[in-house]
Amino acid sequence: MAKPDMDRYRVEPGSKFRLEERNPDDTSLAPEGRDSILKRCQKLNDRLTGLQALMYAEHKHKLLIVLQGMDTSGKDGTIRHVFAGVNPTGVRVASFKVPSSFELDHDYLWRIHHQVPARGEMVIFNRSHYEDVLIVRVHDIVPSKVWKKRFDQINDFERMLTDNGTTILKFFLHIDKAEQRKRLQARIDDPKANWKYNSGDLTERALWDSYTRAYEDMLKKTSTQWAPWYVVPANAKWYRNLVVSSVIVAAMKGLDMAYPPPGEGIAGTVVE
Repeated sequence: MAKPDMDRYRVEPGSKFRLEERNPDDTSLAPEGRDSILKRCQKLNDRLTGLQALMYAEHKHKLLIVLQGMDTSGKDGTIRHVFAGVNPTGVRVASFKVPSSFELDHDYLWRIHHQVPARGEMVIFNRSHYEDVLIVRVHDIVPSKVWKKRFDQINDFERMLTDNGTTILKFFLHIDKAEQRKRLQARIDDPKANWKYNSGDLTERALWDSYTRAYEDMLKKTSTQWAPWYVVPANAKWYRNLVVSSVIVAAMKGLDMAYPPPGEGIAGTVVE
């Protein structure tokens, strides 16, 4: 079977991108259905685990993975499933909440730069610097003349990271409003999921259209050749995992990594 072409989900730089033209229910690259795809996802996870170990051992490349999406879009679930089994040594998750007063005393990228990967490391951003062109816009926290400048600033920042050996992959987990309603209701109905529910979730949901416009601008203006955005159909969680895993594995294989040569004197050595 031919490998699926995940590039169809990439936002091409300079394209006339419309988020409404991307179907969050799309599962077109998985005609065999969910059960078969779960097996494929396990194979991808095994491959990712091996590639991550290789990256850590080689100590040359850096991988930054950015996850963004509406509330309930599945950022936490993606991390749990796609990265299950990877060695915690060499992998970190960085979550960005409301900035502290100390962080606000610095430029908005200061706290982000502190979390980017070192050589041999994979870092997953659960939300990211993109909050500074999203929530600040929707809630009018900073003037438009401020956040509009940030698109170019972010592109320059990411270009600097890639020029210094970081591979950047950015995923927008795309769900529709009906799917969000279902997931929010599940948090209310399931006692074991009640802790995930916050009354502010409904306030943010009422701003769905404003967030959609903000995300659309973000995707159009910050998907670059060096740091592309992928709009991942995420209504079906299993398909979301397939797309994200496939893109990451393909990118890591393209790094052409190799284990370092053995240390001097290892040949013929026997441990008694």
